[in-house]
Amino acid sequence: MSDMTVADALAELAAIEDPKMRAANEKRGDDHGMNLSRLRGVAKRIKTDHPLAKELWATGETGPRLLALLICTPKQFTADELDAMLRETRPPKVNDWFVNYVAKKTPLAEELRLRWFDDSDPTVAAAAWSLTTVRVAKDAEGLDLEHLLDLIERDLKDAPKRLQWSMNETLANIGIFHPELRARALEIGERLQVLADYPTAPGCTSPFAPAWIGEIVRRREG
Repeated sequence: MSDMTVADALAELAAIEDPKMRAANEKRGDDHGMNLSRLRGVAKRIKTDHPLAKELWATGETGPRLLALLICTPKQFTADELDAMLRETRPPKVNDWFVNYVAKKTPLAEELRLRWFDDSDPTVAAAAWSLTTVRVAKDAEGLDLEHLLDLIERDLKDAPKRLQWSMNETLANIGIFHPELRARALEIGERLQVLADYPTAPGCTSPFAPAWIGEIVRRREG
C-alpha cells in the first residue's frame, strides 16, 4: 500500500482539474475535468492500494472513482460489493473502466455475468453482455451461441444505448470467432443496421457489426 491519504489523493486530483476539459467531458456525460493521462500518472505513483481505492469510491465523485478503479485490487471485492458498485456507474467513463478494469479482472466474472444477465437495469445487463463477449472470444464452451443470437436478433434494435453497444459487441465477436455462425451474425447485422451510420475516424474499424466482422476476419485470416 502507499502512504497517500484520501486528502492527499483528492488534492492531487484537484491539481489536474481543467475547467475547459470538464466542459468538453460533460457533453459526453462525464462530470470531471481531468486529463486521463495525468490521472493515470497519479495512479502510477500510488500503485495498488485497495483500502484507499475503497475510500475514494465512497466519495461518490467521478474523479476519485476513476482513480479508485486504477488502484484497486479486483479480486478483493465481494460479488455483492461489485454488484453495488456497478449500479452506481452512471458516468460513461466510470462504467467503462469498472467493466474493463474490475469486472473483467475479478475471478467472480462468470458468477456476475450470470447474476447480471437478465437484470432489468440496462446498465447492469450491458455489463453482463460485455462479460459474455469475453467468453465468446476466449472460452465459449458452455455458451449457447445460437440462443445469444436469438436474443440479439430480438432485442438489439430497440435496446438502450449502453446495452445496445454491448450486445452489438457480442454479435460482432460471434461472427469473428465462430465461423459456423458468421453468416447468421452478418445477416442479423445487415438487417438491423444498428450503428451502420456511426461516425468512424479514418483508420479505425466501424462498430457496425458486418463491417467489424469483415475487417477483423480479413486481418486474422488474410
